[in-house]
Amino acid sequence: MPELPTVGELFKARAVTDEQVSAAVDTYLSDPVAGIFPIAVGYVVDLDAAVVDHPWASLVVANEDSSPNLKRSIVRMAILLARVQKA
Repeated sequence: MPELPTVGELFKARAVTDEQVSAAVDTYLSDPVAGIFPIAVGYVVDLDAAVVDHPWASLVVANEDSSPNLKRSIVRMAILLARVQKA
């Protein structure tokens, strides 16, 4: 695993649970400028940067016509693809 893995890599390694990823998604959807989120022991992820850095996610989230389920799915994908930072 790379020194700074993605959230998805930590998820596959079972270092991050589905509940932790869901909590990150809920946090972002309730506060899009939430910023740093503790995703796993010793790691954090910048939720805002995860969505902004993913071109499709930022468009879907900004679109008022996007369904809540679509927003939730794309934010989850953006978070899973984001690189973590050491806490």
